[in-house]
Amino acid sequence: MDGRLPAGGAGAGAGVPRRRRFIRLRYSSVMHIPRFGLVATLLVALSPAACQAQIDTPAVARARAAMDAADAGQAPASPLPSADALAGWVEYAGLRRGLDTLSAADGQAFLIRHAGEPVADAFREEWLPVLARREDWPAFRAAWSSAVRAASLRCAELNARQALGITDAAWTADAQALWRSTGRSLPDACDAPMAVLAARGGLPPALRWERIEKAAAEWQPGVMRAAARGLPADEFALANDYAAFVESPHDRALGWPKTARSRLVASQGLARLAKANPGAAEARLPKFAEALGFDDADRGRVLYQAALWTVASYGPESARRLAAVPDVAYDDKLHEWQVREALARSDWAAALKAIRAMPDAQRRDSRWRYFEARLLEQAGDRNAARDLYRDAATKADFHGFLAADRIGAPYALCPVEPAATPAAKATVANDPALVRAMLLYRIDRTAWAEREWKDALSRFTPAQRRIAVGIAQDNGWFDRGVFGLVNVGGKNFPEELQYYTLRFPLHHDTAIRREAAKQNVDPTWVAAEIRAESVFNPQARSHADARGLMQVLPSTGAGLARRLGLPWTGGDGLYEPEFNIALGTAYLRELEDRYGMTYVAIAAYNAGPAPVARWQTQRPNMDADFWIETISYKETRDYVARILAFSVIYDWRLNGSALPVTDRLAGRLVDTRKAFVCPTAAPVAVPATPSAGSRR
Repeated sequence: MDGRLPAGGAGAGAGVPRRRRFIRLRYSSVMHIPRFGLVATLLVALSPAACQAQIDTPAVARARAAMDAADAGQAPASPLPSADALAGWVEYAGLRRGLDTLSAADGQAFLIRHAGEPVADAFREEWLPVLARREDWPAFRAAWSSAVRAASLRCAELNARQALGITDAAWTADAQALWRSTGRSLPDACDAPMAVLAARGGLPPALRWERIEKAAAEWQPGVMRAAARGLPADEFALANDYAAFVESPHDRALGWPKTARSRLVASQGLARLAKANPGAAEARLPKFAEALGFDDADRGRVLYQAALWTVASYGPESARRLAAVPDVAYDDKLHEWQVREALARSDWAAALKAIRAMPDAQRRDSRWRYFEARLLEQAGDRNAARDLYRDAATKADFHGFLAADRIGAPYALCPVEPAATPAAKATVANDPALVRAMLLYRIDRTAWAEREWKDALSRFTPAQRRIAVGIAQDNGWFDRGVFGLVNVGGKNFPEELQYYTLRFPLHHDTAIRREAAKQNVDPTWVAAEIRAESVFNPQARSHADARGLMQVLPSTGAGLARRLGLPWTGGDGLYEPEFNIALGTAYLRELEDRYGMTYVAIAAYNAGPAPVARWQTQRPNMDADFWIETISYKETRDYVARILAFSVIYDWRLNGSALPVTDRLAGRLVDTRKAFVCPTAAPVAVPATPSAGSRR
């Protein structure tokens, strides 16, 4: 990956050595205020009591010392009073060191003292497996909570009830629910209760077949065989033959009964083959389809995979295999690939036809509005193209910004700032769970802080949640603007997309500007990379060991430091924000020098040089917008578009106007600037073409 983390800074903070931290709980320094009239810097004005609840440095110092002592199994020099916000977590830290010898009475007492608190849930998740290993089923039942969702613990709870003689109708129903919950293998802890369920007659053939079919759909032949045990002999033999086919298609299937189940299994087995060897699956499909009576859905399962795994690398059979997929099997993903495949061949008419075959909701997306307009413009229909560009340009995203450039329009942006009274802000700031979350984050217990955060948000109104995001960011927890807005707790709040200052935090802007000036790199590109990679978390660390704000690998960082003449003291230095920004910005400069175009450099920052070299060889001299859309890695394709859009938003935050995306793509730092406006007119209504909805 050439020193890079996969798109978006996934796993931020995961695996960071606990002692290596740089976050400080505080209000951030004043940031550059955009000149755009609707914008004001987010200032969470709290009452003195509310501020004290968050930034009481002596309390944080006591909590850190007590937590460190608990981690080491020592008594703290100054024990926390029981009323202290983090007393429960400190006690938990001490208890978890000796769970194997903890008495059931002491464990239960802790759960009772902290009932309803996130710390009790954290303790329970570690305590229940200990009690299961001890087979202390009365204690297990006493500690149990129906909120526990882990399959292994749910199976242990079934074991507990069975050992205590509580194998009633509810036990059977719960065990059957677990059995049918997935087509994949259940944890080992489930073996015993499933055996009891079978012995009690709770796994009739119909239930076994239900799981076999789910396992076939998941391509899990081992699960199919396990579920078949207990079937009558003839059904057992057929089920095992089904499993063998999913594993490796065989001609015995030609003699299977012509049932929906046989067709499902045969089509899933061929689909699995199609993923690995599209040509082999395509060649074998006709005889099985004829023998078993496949319908379009059955054929579609196979042809879908054959097309998808061919077009994903733009193989020579891509167009033909895409056309062979029945309409019933087409989904949004395959519609998109049909467009990309045509674009990759520069077949503009086929690409336009593929867009017009999309479902209306998909086609209305700004991405496809833009490309439909672009293709119409290529064909000479400038008036129709302009209408579509105007529609796409109402969206504050990459393709909306591109569309605005095509018609010389300003960029659309309708920012909203949280509005709340000082009393409302104080109420949120003094919420006990939020106070604990902020303190835990400061003392480097991020996973525990997230538990408290989720607990607080579960009770907050949307307005309170937005206040909480502001408080978290003022205290250095910047990624709450990503994980606390828009999609929260399984609910969608699309209106929160407009809270740009919360969703696009900005910190270390002085260092960003300084290092960008040194390297002659657009500073908003640097800010956009930080937002995508770490969300301004200086201690972020990926599974690949990329570290810090711009997610630089130690090996990459060492080479950059050497070339820049900067001292290198090891990988932990990458957690220092300004050092990381210096190296990461220099790396952007190197990539841009190597590839010539910013959009290619962004792709290389994410995917590395080998894939980029392949894409350049496959599609030389292709226009930037088409080249980006035809990147074969979804992660990188979306990453490039996201970075370019984020750059525009940070231009708004830093400067109040923006470098045109068209110039930004090519790395041209021109004097021309784009203004931002909030569109007031309704989006242009573009009627569906007569061919819409059909690929033929």
